[in-house]
Amino acid sequence: MSGTFTAATAVLPDGEDHWSARVVEGWDIAGNANGGYLLAIAARALTAATGRPDPVTVTGHYLAPGKPGPVDVSTAVLKVGKRFSTASATVVSKAAASDTSGRPVLAVLGTFGELSDDDVTHLLDGGPPDLPSPEDCIAVVAGSPFPPPFMDRVELRLHPDDSHFLQGEPSGTPRVRGWFRLRDGEAIDTVALLCAVDALPPTVFNARLPIAWTPTVELTAHVRARPAPGWLACSFSTRFVTGGFLEADGEVWDATGRLVAQSRQLALVPRAPGGDSSPSTGPA
Repeated sequence: MSGTFTAATAVLPDGEDHWSARVVEGWDIAGNANGGYLLAIAARALTAATGRPDPVTVTGHYLAPGKPGPVDVSTAVLKVGKRFSTASATVVSKAAASDTSGRPVLAVLGTFGELSDDDVTHLLDGGPPDLPSPEDCIAVVAGSPFPPPFMDRVELRLHPDDSHFLQGEPSGTPRVRGWFRLRDGEAIDTVALLCAVDALPPTVFNARLPIAWTPTVELTAHVRARPAPGWLACSFSTRFVTGGFLEADGEVWDATGRLVAQSRQLALVPRAPGGDSSPSTGPA
């Protein structure tokens, strides 16, 4: 069933260096696929193309909104090393029947390998975010029009101090902390971490800026380890909102207190509702 993350990001071989997949309805933000979810589809194709199970570093450049429907993923293996392989992918949407050639929506470059289960730490200048238990945090569920449908595909529990924007009272600090996991006890693999780094609401929602579509221009994820079962503790913050852009730096920690992923995202500042935020005005 496509309700699971694994099924919703599955790819099938479709000729040499080509893979077919589907952007599943419901994994979207206002009709556009969540950026981390779309990146995970590309990563599934790249793990298959390289024969390496784990993304180590993956960068995605978002070219257009990913609409629900079929997509083609073309891959190219650029280097095969003893420990790592580097490859690129382009995701092309076939959602519009009138566009027979498809529409590129995402370009990806990544390095893949096999991460060790050994917890070897040489330097750790930091730790997991200070979060109340998931039961004492604020559950985020989809509404109309906000929060978006994507929020019902995963489980999110926000730190109470970072959740007031849901009632129209942003904290004034561009930071969002919370717990993340897949629904129904589905295990989180290293590809699912690419979704986790883009799952929480945008940090700028707490900066007293408009709550609206925040298009991602580029997203880079560094995967450090395979996560242990259980909730993931996540923290995202923004320091600079300038020139119409913002960055969000993220950390993801597993249930054992181990850092499993980091991210940096460049996005467009959301425009006030009703403003022109169409793809033609910039990347999505």
